[in-house]
Amino acid sequence: MQFDKNAILGFVLLAVMFLGFFYFTRQGQLDVEKQKKHIQDSLAMLQPKADTNAARADSVHLATQSRVAAAGQFVTAVNGGENETVLENDVLKITFTNKGAQPKLVQLKHYKSIDSQAVKLVQEGFDKLSYPVNTAANRSIQISDLFFSGGEVVQNADGSQTITYQLKDSSGQGLIHRFTLHKDQYMVDWNIEIDGVNSLLTQNSINLLWQNEVKQHEKDIITEKRETQVGFWTKNEYDYFTLGRSSEKQFENPVHWLSVKQKFFNTTLIAKNNFSSGNIHCSESHDSTGIITAASANLKLILPAGNNTAVVPMQIYYGPNDYNILKSYNIGLQDVINLGQGIYAFVKYINKWLVMPVFDFFKGFVGSYGMVIALLTIFIRLLTSPLVYTSYLSGAKMKALRPELDILKAKLKDDQQAYAMEQMKVYRSAGVNPLGGCIPALLQIPIFFSLYSFFNATIELRGQHFLWATDLSSYDSIITFGFNIPFYGSHISLFTILATVTSLLISIYSMAQTPTMDNPMMKYMPYFFPVMLLGIFNGLPSALTWYYTVSNLITLILQYVIQNFIIDHDKILAKLELNKKKPKVKSKWQERLEQVQETQKKLQQAKNKPQGGGKGR
Repeated sequence: MQFDKNAILGFVLLAVMFLGFFYFTRQGQLDVEKQKKHIQDSLAMLQPKADTNAARADSVHLATQSRVAAAGQFVTAVNGGENETVLENDVLKITFTNKGAQPKLVQLKHYKSIDSQAVKLVQEGFDKLSYPVNTAANRSIQISDLFFSGGEVVQNADGSQTITYQLKDSSGQGLIHRFTLHKDQYMVDWNIEIDGVNSLLTQNSINLLWQNEVKQHEKDIITEKRETQVGFWTKNEYDYFTLGRSSEKQFENPVHWLSVKQKFFNTTLIAKNNFSSGNIHCSESHDSTGIITAASANLKLILPAGNNTAVVPMQIYYGPNDYNILKSYNIGLQDVINLGQGIYAFVKYINKWLVMPVFDFFKGFVGSYGMVIALLTIFIRLLTSPLVYTSYLSGAKMKALRPELDILKAKLKDDQQAYAMEQMKVYRSAGVNPLGGCIPALLQIPIFFSLYSFFNATIELRGQHFLWATDLSSYDSIITFGFNIPFYGSHISLFTILATVTSLLISIYSMAQTPTMDNPMMKYMPYFFPVMLLGIFNGLPSALTWYYTVSNLITLILQYVIQNFIIDHDKILAKLELNKKKPKVKSKWQERLEQVQETQKKLQQAKNKPQGGGKGR
């Protein structure tokens, strides 16, 4: 298509007309909006100014009147005053309030949040424990709107502390909330004692509302959101869902406990006699408030029929995701820790039976967690060393066959299919397995995923310093940009750079020991993969990138020592020549492979054969 001067001039004029149209149309819209705003401002000036304080007072008054109307026989508990009482042991500090008779503030003494203050798992505002009680015919009220009496603390003989709140009507019927905080424990016992089940509850059931707001405690909120899950024990097994993939769950079967789990902490509500049914909904936050999610659960507790008095035994866990602590309660609570889930669930057994015992053993006598990780790395490499030696031996055999393969390549030139068939024959006659060098790479996959899960979930690494890393549970940052680079991140991790460089050195050394490949993809892939690690590893815990760096250094040392001081290349070559003279028995798989290759070769030859011309007349 050609354009003359007139056509070009026409396009230019048309473009100017479009621009002018959009400009004047938008300008007219702006003028109309300005005129509307002027009219609205003028009308607003004519209206009497509202007294915001009075409006607020009216709102509070109406809410109070509504609660008074709903309170019925508990009307005296509506207008009470709030009193707070603190229970604490060596690990936990809980501030209770008589409004709703529940925890108002829960702090973990041994753990700090990103603001350097104690980690708070319950705070005033959204967090709540409540359920409705009947106050009169067709009337009910939430206990979170009522002020309980009591609040006395009793020191028990076993070192535990118990706080008790009461709510009674004129006939003596009512509720008791009894909380017990045990010595050096994160688990709190909570008993609800009911006198007057038939009148206070509908259908002998408690419809418990549990609200828990999860806030940011780690510097990397993206990872923290990814690790936040809702876990629950139902049908005698653990199940969960991850935020971002799902936001709600309906429970049709009895639930023993329900947990809102962050990366390193969790809050878990436990019903000793099980919740009969319920649901939970989580709203994910996408702003900069530091809120990960707000979870609201509605859980039903059915009481035995026929009794007018009942005790509902429950527990609440406020604490760290420490495997040994959670396992000690013997209710499967340790399963909230992600040691391997989904398609990688198999790696949790590697963590439980290998990684964790060895890690705990080394930390028992080594003070630095960085050195513990280094010793763990050495142990794993020693454990896998027989397979690694077999791999290097296979690589040495392939290197010895390189001159023979080079001759074949020169002979067959561009016939890659024929070369592949002849190459396999050479390997088979010499007794070499070309896949032998893949064993370490395949072995690294489950080990890497198990350690990825382990280092992401191990709270003992949280806040631990090593070299320039200030927190082994998160990425190490030597430079922070203040902006995000796509596929890389907003910082530079030095351990990631070291892991990348050492991986690149391994690739260079390994490629020098293997036959030359003409396929550009296969030739450059070993160099491309280490570079990819820069983006993949940059946001991973520094414990993992430190492990990878140490593992790569060990690999380089092993490669050099084995290739230069252990493997005798002359003996290998002599053995290969001896293998060639031995009679070969083909396996059925080899026979099928050769048949397929031969068929493909014939098809390719037929395809490349020039077609004959038609007969002349």
